[in-house]
Amino acid sequence: MSILPPRAMSDDKAAGLVGLDQRSREIFRRLVDTYLETGEPVGSRTISKALPAGLSPASVRNVMMDLEDTGLIYSPHTSAGRIPTEAGLRFFVDALLEVGAISATERARIDAEVKATNRNRRYEDVLGEATTMLSGLSQCASVVMSPKYNAKLKHIEFVSLSSGRALVILVSEDGNVENRIIEVPAGLPASVFVRATNYLSAMGQGRSIDEVQHLVATEVERLRSELDEVSARLVQQGVAVWSGHDDIQSKNLIVKGQANLLEQPGALADLERIRKLFDDIENKRDLVDVLGLAEKAEGVRIFIGSENKLFSMSGSSLIVAPFKNEDEKIVGVLGIIGPTRLNYARIIPMVDYTAKAVGRLLS
Repeated sequence: MSILPPRAMSDDKAAGLVGLDQRSREIFRRLVDTYLETGEPVGSRTISKALPAGLSPASVRNVMMDLEDTGLIYSPHTSAGRIPTEAGLRFFVDALLEVGAISATERARIDAEVKATNRNRRYEDVLGEATTMLSGLSQCASVVMSPKYNAKLKHIEFVSLSSGRALVILVSEDGNVENRIIEVPAGLPASVFVRATNYLSAMGQGRSIDEVQHLVATEVERLRSELDEVSARLVQQGVAVWSGHDDIQSKNLIVKGQANLLEQPGALADLERIRKLFDDIENKRDLVDVLGLAEKAEGVRIFIGSENKLFSMSGSSLIVAPFKNEDEKIVGVLGIIGPTRLNYARIIPMVDYTAKAVGRLLS
């Protein structure tokens, strides 16, 4: 499992973090572990009791003051307790977190849930079941995104509507039907639509829309030799209508388990943050943009708080991993959304394993 590096930080700050001695790293790690477990500010006495070296609370407190100067921790109140900053959580995840394997129980549950969808292989069913299962395991909100048209095509058809418009219909082998309306020159004869339909249906059968788009783009000469100019342009236009990767309508976006966020420790005392997170999730266009960053990557990606503008106000974390089809091509991403106080060691391998399980099923 690979975890992609975070965004670049300044050389001075990076040097300061790398320069932490072993004792400072151990105290910081204990502080973050305790905070992630309890959600409460951690005091020097609590850390002193947990350290095998037997450092006094005063010695631990001095180290914590240095860590605060470095920007890794801060005091949310006037109490002596400290919690990690977003930069501190990022440093913890990248440098100190020990990510183990997913537990055998969770692995078995993921395998069983994913395989259960094999009885109904509609693409959306697979994604929906995986999202529900991941939400239940993580007790966070879960999200999955992929292009709508990864399924193999069975039929493509052009239908003339009114003057200057036509309907392009895609029918996939799993029974899914998608329609798009395109603008066409007025007065086109029915024969043009028939020729374009026959050509694309023959070319597209058994291929994904991405593969059809590639063939149309690379075999322009063949297209023009087999069709008249008007029909060839119609084919190109009909295929191009599905090529907009920034078009939210071209994406399957499924979000499940938002109610789990209200069950998180401290959620009732922090309802404003939860409300902002719900607003972020509802803003699907921005969510698609964020997930698109992970869609281009090979490993698990972790966004903590303001590292991404979408979650800057709600102070939330997003952990996502891509999944692949039988051709080892990335066809989507899935993951979880939750508070920054996540059990990263548990959830990172869970997301990674679920993505791989979904990829195996799609293959």
